[in-house]
Amino acid sequence: MIVDGMQEVIVIGGGVIGLTSAWWLLEAGYGVTLLERNAVGSAASLRNGGQLSYRYVAPLADEGVPLKALQWLFEENGPLRFRPEADLRQWRWLTRFLVNCNAGANSKTTARLLELGELSRRAMAELEVFLPLYEFAWRDAGKMVVYRSKKAFNAAAAAKPGAEEAREVLSPAECVAREPALAAALPVLAGGIFNRGEAVADCHAFCVALAARLAAHPRFQGVVNGEARRFITDMGKVIGLDTSAGMLGADHYVLAAGIQSRSLAASAGIYLPLYPLKGYSLTAPIRPTDCAPEISVTDVERKVLYARIGDSLRVAAMVDMVGEDTSIDARRIAGLTRQVRETMPHGADYSRITPWAGLRPATPGSAPIIGATHYPNLWLNVGQGPLGFTFACGSAKLLAGCMKGGAPPFAMDGLTLR
Repeated sequence: MIVDGMQEVIVIGGGVIGLTSAWWLLEAGYGVTLLERNAVGSAASLRNGGQLSYRYVAPLADEGVPLKALQWLFEENGPLRFRPEADLRQWRWLTRFLVNCNAGANSKTTARLLELGELSRRAMAELEVFLPLYEFAWRDAGKMVVYRSKKAFNAAAAAKPGAEEAREVLSPAECVAREPALAAALPVLAGGIFNRGEAVADCHAFCVALAARLAAHPRFQGVVNGEARRFITDMGKVIGLDTSAGMLGADHYVLAAGIQSRSLAASAGIYLPLYPLKGYSLTAPIRPTDCAPEISVTDVERKVLYARIGDSLRVAAMVDMVGEDTSIDARRIAGLTRQVRETMPHGADYSRITPWAGLRPATPGSAPIIGATHYPNLWLNVGQGPLGFTFACGSAKLLAGCMKGGAPPFAMDGLTLR
């Protein structure tokens, strides 16, 4: 309903995407209620990689990936595992993913994601006024992408950077000089690329801190603890949301519930091309005698990310296509631990590892879906995949602009529901 000229919005999902959506909608003048079935930031936002990689946004779908994927499937500690399901959604997603595995589609998607990344970087800076960076262990240390393959490194080094991209191409020795934690990996490195302006932070701490700011906002209507079940529609409009906490109603509804968005959208007759890419992380405490990385590091061939978050080392990796399964596979954690010990043997106390697994809701082309549906009062902010933290603030700002009817800062083709 409209109260004193203020339209009411229900944001479904209390992860980093839902929370940032709620904030920017509040700032846009809406009254906002947040629906979350668990504690805020307790699913995909809990122990993700923590990297804010605004310039390193390469889509998963690219030419050559299908062949690489076949090779990875036969590697003991390969970055990909696949379990076929009797689920049409898996095969439909895979078919569209393969269609996107070409240089042309990858180039267009990368260009759009770079624009979203830059918007997100600026939006995060805006948020600093309300959310001090120290509350979520934010560090602007830059990012180093290291390569083991000379062919891959030479191709990356030869690529023309964007006009605003500040990067340095480094030899193996220069990589270690810049980041001493990589010393043990020196013999296997072909080189690296360092990007300034990239950051790391604790996504869960960010969610908790932002939730506290939401609670204090004069237009915030509160958090409803419950599970969304289905949308109620009539005459081409959403008229209610059935939840475990009862029926809820508002002027607008924003779907930002991670992989749960898939089934909720289906209740309104909307197909969302999302699949849960299961990722793993381990978190290990850093002792005074350890040589932990100061720079966030991405090991390209192994698809492993390293980030120092506060007094801990966070390592994230792998893609398991096994459906909505959040169980921790001990073999995957053991394999990841072995790789980490090889690459950064003195990075942290690996005898005290905290393992984690989470589902990253991804689209076949790696671009999120933001904005309108065919219902005039149902909106989407989904599909950020492994870059949810990176794209959260920019996606939320785009969403709020769309809902207010403003012109987006760049073309939205590739970022909307088709």
